Amino acid sequence: MWTRRPLPRRLLPRSLRASLARLAGFLFLAVIAAGPAGAFETKAPTAILIDVGTGRVLYEKNADDPIPPASLAKLMTATVVFDMLKSGETTRDATFEVSEKAWREGGANSGGSTMFLPVHKQVSLDDLIKGLIIQSGNDAAIVIAEGLAGSVEAFADRMNAEATALGLSHSHFVNPHGLPAPGQKVTMRDLAVLAEHLIETYPEDYALFSREKFTFNGITQKNRNPLLALGADGLKTGHTSASGYGLVASATRDGRRIVLAMSGMQSSEERAREARRLVDFGLQDFEEVTLVEVGQPVGEAAVSAGAAASVPLVPAKTLKVLVPRGSLADVTRRIESNGPLPAPVQKGQRAGWAIFTRGGETMRQVPLYAADGVARAGVLSRIAETVAAQFRPDQP
Repeated sequence: MWTRRPLPRRLLPRSLRASLARLAGFLFLAVIAAGPAGAFETKAPTAILIDVGTGRVLYEKNADDPIPPASLAKLMTATVVFDMLKSGETTRDATFEVSEKAWREGGANSGGSTMFLPVHKQVSLDDLIKGLIIQSGNDAAIVIAEGLAGSVEAFADRMNAEATALGLSHSHFVNPHGLPAPGQKVTMRDLAVLAEHLIETYPEDYALFSREKFTFNGITQKNRNPLLALGADGLKTGHTSASGYGLVASATRDGRRIVLAMSGMQSSEERAREARRLVDFGLQDFEEVTLVEVGQPVGEAAVSAGAAASVPLVPAKTLKVLVPRGSLADVTRRIESNGPLPAPVQKGQRAGWAIFTRGGETMRQVPLYAADGVARAGVLSRIAETVAAQFRPDQP
């Protein structure tokens, strides 16, 4: 039985980290309910689209429905392999023999996607990884499982331990290739979390998902991901009669990254068409807007009896929000200070709020702090200020 090392905090599931970020004040409350997001629909029976930077779900449809994974299960197979490489449990130049099981169940005569591995041949783990990711070889998946864990069943235990560590609570793996098996299931939300983990934790290995072709044993095969030609940089396609045509993909534009997971399409053409619509929706119809920048003055507070009459107010954190494009035009900001602040004022002292409203409704309140310290004024200055105050007209 495999045991899983405790995961460091940086590898907490994206969904959990996004929730913590919201509690810490990084994200908007549901900013603009009406807008492009409400009008979008897809033919995919189950799908989810996530903005990686903010963790915001841009679109979802039956994202927690369990389905057979097909070759999308190979994302977890790749995750286990990358983890073992990273921990030093194996190396890329390790070689494994192609068993009769791998040749029979995943080879050329199986009718599924294959790397065309010759039976009893010794193959390096490096080549097997490429065959798994680029060619989606079922035979490569079996050889990897047997070579690293001793059997498909033992490797599936490792896959499930990894799934538990990542918080994929609605998924269960029985084999490393995703072919139909009782009890094997995934959800699109879990696969999206897994995709983000792969992208963030193994950036160098992730580059393999965008490789267009791979040649092994004189046979060249192309990557099956239809979105690579449209700007996506990974991840994986899958298909069985039970699951339909599925896809997990990621794409970037203008510094933003989105992750898409979808399944249940009726054809590869429908999969490509709907996936492109979802990616375009995520990248074109939303924009990331900075409301306040850490350390940048957004207003000031009056200071009484101080060496300066006022002090600049700054936020402690940058506040970025993801919203439907153009929807912030009617958002207004006002500054409310706690002034006049009695001197001395300490740098970093809580001194006010930046309040964002839309249509008279408060959307977000951001705490502000004194950008500098203000010393107490000398005796003569304080006397002069007191006298001057006696002659000031009353403020309305």
